[in-house]
Amino acid sequence: MRFRSPRAARALALTAGSLAIALTLAACGSNEEPDDAPEAQETVDGSALEARSPLTGELVEGSAPTNPVFVVKIDNTASAAPQLGLSAADLVAEQLVEGGDSRLAAFFYSELPERVGPVRSSRTTDIGIVKPLDGVLVASGGAPATVNRLRSEQVTTVVEGAPGFSRDSGRRAPYNLMMDLTALAKETGAGSTPAAYLPWGTDEEFPGARPATTVEAQFSGRRTTTWSFAKGGYTPTNGHAADGDVFRPDTLVVLRVPVGDAGYTDPAGNPVPESRFVGKGEAFVFHGGEVVRGRWTKKGFAGSVQLRTQGGELTLPPGKVWLGLVPADGGDVRFTG
Repeated sequence: MRFRSPRAARALALTAGSLAIALTLAACGSNEEPDDAPEAQETVDGSALEARSPLTGELVEGSAPTNPVFVVKIDNTASAAPQLGLSAADLVAEQLVEGGDSRLAAFFYSELPERVGPVRSSRTTDIGIVKPLDGVLVASGGAPATVNRLRSEQVTTVVEGAPGFSRDSGRRAPYNLMMDLTALAKETGAGSTPAAYLPWGTDEEFPGARPATTVEAQFSGRRTTTWSFAKGGYTPTNGHAADGDVFRPDTLVVLRVPVGDAGYTDPAGNPVPESRFVGKGEAFVFHGGEVVRGRWTKKGFAGSVQLRTQGGELTLPPGKVWLGLVPADGGDVRFTG
């Protein structure tokens, strides 16, 4: 189910160090206000269905957000500590970057914090992460090869110099760039209505197969993200978030993805990897202290993720999700009951 689309939108133009914001008017005119409430679709017998969030699958109370989905790139090393704003994210994706480290792509839609970061640069992996939502990628900048790829794939990106960016004098560069999403939203205006990012279902439909209360997602020999299940959710045991600002998902989705070469190196000479979030591969879904193994498919960068087990389609219980894009070669997934 989708929210009713707003009738006005703004397009963001990527620049090297600043943001040019241009108002794009819909054919029906620019003076109409966005609808206040999510659209209730009807069943064949005429009864109403309630709207659900495209990022969590949860029922939406009151008005649907009028802002775009913002996907903020956040550093995920010890140098980034403490990370800010993660507890407000609807969904967080983790990806491999050069040197064996990982980086986060945090999705903000239902709640826009005033302080998110530290914000770091984009990667070509972000294309497959952002395009299904027609979202706005928020990054410090990007290598020319990455910027060209993002532009060619029509991924809307804002970089340092745009409204909302600031430097924290109490941190050292480059780990001191922060973002105020409320300020950015005032400039971007209404976004297009996103479709469901993941296949949502109900708790009752989740076919828990075996216990799994501790989870390890290995991205490289340098980075393994670990989780512990308790009190209905998952807590990271080696994260870098500030106390009281931790992202605690209801579900962990780990996908084994192909990793190639992005075609350039970082300043230290490390090859930059590209996790291609498209195609198919092995999938692990952790919920309620249990795990189900299956397969994932995604047709094209803009396609939505589909999950299947030997028993058929697999849907996710509503709630916040951590999405781990673990390399099919060189990565690993381990868990214990």
